[in-house]
Amino acid sequence: MLAAEPRGSVRIRFAPCPEEVVTSASQEFRDLRRVQARLTFVVRGGAAPISMPSRPGEGAVHYEGDHEQVTVSIADVRAVADELSLDRHGFALVRHRSEVDFYDEDQRTAVYETEVAELLKQATGARDVIVFDHTIRADDDETRARRLVREPVQMVHNDYTDRSARQRLHDLIGDEPAKELMRRRFAIINIWRGIGGTVETMPLALADARTIDPADLVPVERRAQERTGEIQHLNHNPGQQWCYLPRVEPDEAILIKCFDSDEGRARLSAHTAFVDPTTPAGARPRESIETRTFVFF
Repeated sequence: MLAAEPRGSVRIRFAPCPEEVVTSASQEFRDLRRVQARLTFVVRGGAAPISMPSRPGEGAVHYEGDHEQVTVSIADVRAVADELSLDRHGFALVRHRSEVDFYDEDQRTAVYETEVAELLKQATGARDVIVFDHTIRADDDETRARRLVREPVQMVHNDYTDRSARQRLHDLIGDEPAKELMRRRFAIINIWRGIGGTVETMPLALADARTIDPADLVPVERRAQERTGEIQHLNHNPGQQWCYLPRVEPDEAILIKCFDSDEGRARLSAHTAFVDPTTPAGARPRESIETRTFVFF
């Protein structure tokens, strides 16, 4: 069962997309297989958006403000996965198998967080890693209700703004330690993976960081039960290059850059779950976990 469309003020717009986005940054993807799919963007010049995430196992995320659905061309980058780079594209695919029961909080904390820290040190050269959040999502109502987890997010977004990334670190470790760590390069990286099998529905669409115009990023107040923060939604721009990795396997994970203090590297990749039109009938609903981390260099 596919997740419902996001609530809020949404209009549908079908924008013709060329088979390749003609920018120097995206030429490497020009010969890849593509799918056409609808993604939800914030409307340029519309009412200020507000995000109110769902509670685990209850209801669905709610958005205020003006949003639109745009049909875009999304490149299947599985064939060039080894060439993807966090610092160039803003996302990467890594091999990593874990035997953890992701629904067991003790195992996530005692085992998986250590695994993730070592993975990121190897993948990025980071000196230190702080794991600070796990979110499990499921693409069917029964699993969400039984497991008390949330639905896939069908809104083009990035998890942090420059301000909220820095504030999150202050909130986690205190003002003075945060100020000291922020003297050097630091980043927020999201580790996303499937649970219990191959991801068959609701894959992630990811924007090549080189094709995101910072002017298209819109700050959004995020009103969660536990805290009020700030994320970003994205205006649609025909120059954006969209990518996805179909059928993520249990021994794979996608690394997503959400923030980087180094302006000379990819600083973020906007992303969203989407309905892949090539998903076969009867596909197993997606279960996934995303783990958010601070990495320090």
